[in-house]
Amino acid sequence: MVKPSPELIPQRLVIAALFVVPLLVLAVWARVMLGIGAGGAGRDPAYVVHVALPDGTRPIDLPPVLGPADASRPLVVIDAGHGGHDPGASGEGSLREKQLTLALALALRDALLAQGHVRVALTRSDDRFLALEERSGIAQRLHADLFLSIHADSAPSADAGGATVYTLSDRGSDAVADALARRENSADMVNGVALQGRSSAVNSILVDLSRREMRTRSIHLADLILREGQGAIRFHVDPRREAAFVVLKSLDLPSALMEAGYISNQADAAAMTDKAWRDRFAKAVAGAIAIFLAEQESRPLGA
Repeated sequence: MVKPSPELIPQRLVIAALFVVPLLVLAVWARVMLGIGAGGAGRDPAYVVHVALPDGTRPIDLPPVLGPADASRPLVVIDAGHGGHDPGASGEGSLREKQLTLALALALRDALLAQGHVRVALTRSDDRFLALEERSGIAQRLHADLFLSIHADSAPSADAGGATVYTLSDRGSDAVADALARRENSADMVNGVALQGRSSAVNSILVDLSRREMRTRSIHLADLILREGQGAIRFHVDPRREAAFVVLKSLDLPSALMEAGYISNQADAAAMTDKAWRDRFAKAVAGAIAIFLAEQESRPLGA
């Protein structure tokens, strides 16, 4: 038997150590972190956290109501369109509709709070996804006096521009309105799968007399926005339209959807990304809302 030379033994020990030490370190880590080894059989890994997920039947939490503490003051719910995995329409570069709608909603919130006599709630104040019925549901559960959903339109032609105010109709006012409603209503779908079913009451909303009254008031709100926005907001050549938006369908309060501009239009996109312009936009819309609410307080339902 040939014995290894004394000078080779240290070299072999070094080589063995290079393999054995990492294995020992790995074994210790597995025992501590994963529970593998003595006493670890059947235990969950130490880093696993078990979280109970909602079953989908519990309504989402309501947003905070800002403004005067007096609950008798009118409440305006502002809905920033899209959000989360639903970016909405796309503009130049990385610009997305959900970014613009949130910035516009926050500006309008601040303008309304500055008036000092209305309460305000946002359906979302960050980048989160809300189903369309959840948005309208927030307004209903808060017993809001007015609901305004803010969006930023898009069109194949870059020449299309200007703001548009939509109110609810069982049929759109034109082909453009119908197409826009179909696109916005698809926000409740992921890969073509509907997230929520539609209530049968939606199909007969305009039959209900009280909701007919709310539709009339919604049209008046839209007219006030157009009037007060002159000089501050550039409107589309056909600025007031009707469409079958799901986000407006289940509401029994005055409501409108405002396309603040076209994200596909370079001038509109530049305006909506400018804080000074958003402040002017918000001040004009807040003024229209203030006039509307003052008129509603002095006029009983059905008058």
